Amino acid sequence: MVTFNKNFEYDLEFGEIREQRVADILLNQKIEVKTERGQWVQSGNIAIEYEYRGKPSGIATTQAPYWFHILEIGGEEFCTLMLKTDMLKKLIKAVKNTRTVMGGDDKQSKLVLLPLREIFNSAAKLMGGA
Repeated sequence: MVTFNKNFEYDLEFGEIREQRVADILLNQKIEVKTERGQWVQSGNIAIEYEYRGKPSGIATTQAPYWFHILEIGGEEFCTLMLKTDMLKKLIKAVKNTRTVMGGDDKQSKLVLLPLREIFNSAAKLMGGA
């Protein structure tokens, strides 16, 4: 439940705690970083690799607790999604309208296409927020 508070000190402390969490992730955690180079704009999907040349890869093998997915437009970063890797795995299973495609170098990677809008809808359901 969200508590609204007009007390600046409370809001400042709340913000500083979150800033410290992000700093801790960036400085002390292993992270996986992937980039979507524009295709997502037309498709509305992000592509998550799980197999390369018949062997598990990407989301299936990462040991990083956090997955950063950078969305680019015209070669420039638009935004970065930061997801807990275990939550991303749950989302991939929970989202109904995913597709599997071949892509990457020489189309040797199996990728699951995850609709961006479904990431947020499904996450809210998984976490009990909707």
